[in-house]
Amino acid sequence: MSDLPRVDEAGWEHAVVRSPVPVVVDFWAPWCGPCAAVEPILDDLAARAGDRAAFVSVDVDASPTLGARYGVLSLPTVTLFAGGEPRASVVGVRSAAHFERTFAPWLS
Repeated sequence: MSDLPRVDEAGWEHAVVRSPVPVVVDFWAPWCGPCAAVEPILDDLAARAGDRAAFVSVDVDASPTLGARYGVLSLPTVTLFAGGEPRASVVGVRSAAHFERTFAPWLS
């Protein structure tokens, strides 16, 4: 189980849209095996990012409207939001280096 705080529809506006820092959102589901493979990568990135970014997770089974709103069609989907808008996404299991490269413009 990931260490990332969970966000649902009720907390989305505060945690993601109004965040003063970029927010990396892990869209996942409990039954998704590949999602579990991504968790340690995101936990490590979150620890290294410190205060430069926030990391949260969204269980799309519990909050299906969030997944639908942002076009999440495959799991895991990890999307970086900045200024309340999606800026970059990684779909599927990828290496830690791939996540770092994709999100570097916002996390560096």
